[in-house]
Amino acid sequence: MTIEKRIATEVRTEGRKLTGYAATFNTETRILDFNETVAPGAFAASLRSSPDILALVDHDTGKVLARSKNGTLSLSEDGHGLKFSIDLPDTSLGRDILAMATRGDLGGMSFGFTVPEGGDEWRGDKRTLRNVTLHEISVVQSFPAYGGTSIQARSRQQRTDADRRIALLEMEALNVAV
Repeated sequence: MTIEKRIATEVRTEGRKLTGYAATFNTETRILDFNETVAPGAFAASLRSSPDILALVDHDTGKVLARSKNGTLSLSEDGHGLKFSIDLPDTSLGRDILAMATRGDLGGMSFGFTVPEGGDEWRGDKRTLRNVTLHEISVVQSFPAYGGTSIQARSRQQRTDADRRIALLEMEALNVAV
């Protein structure tokens, strides 16, 4: 099964922590040739099963920032979406990410997931994610795929669906190269 990745977020710094949303609910976006929405509760079963979910940089498993197993990554759902808190390590990578977040240089967050059988619903070219298995969240330097999300302490020009598709294709090309 292929792990899918989506970019969407709201990120803030609080001391040595990054907090925000790795996914927002009920926000429709265009993913290649279809529209997709994450339904409230889509991550609930995965979070209840207590897997070891990683916080990465750019989906790179060689750039681990935190993990749920040891408590340095906290994840929960609320009415807005998939909320996260990352205790950044005192490493060059952690300090770099903190500095970039403080300056507003980060593009957002992303999440890597698979969809178990029956976890999504299709109606024409519209897909609703109702139940996903979450594998990781990532700090990314690209543009959010899901419109309507925000990154605090920075304003960014609005992107069109075409701009987001191009960014997604670029991200997919980077993941293939990694």
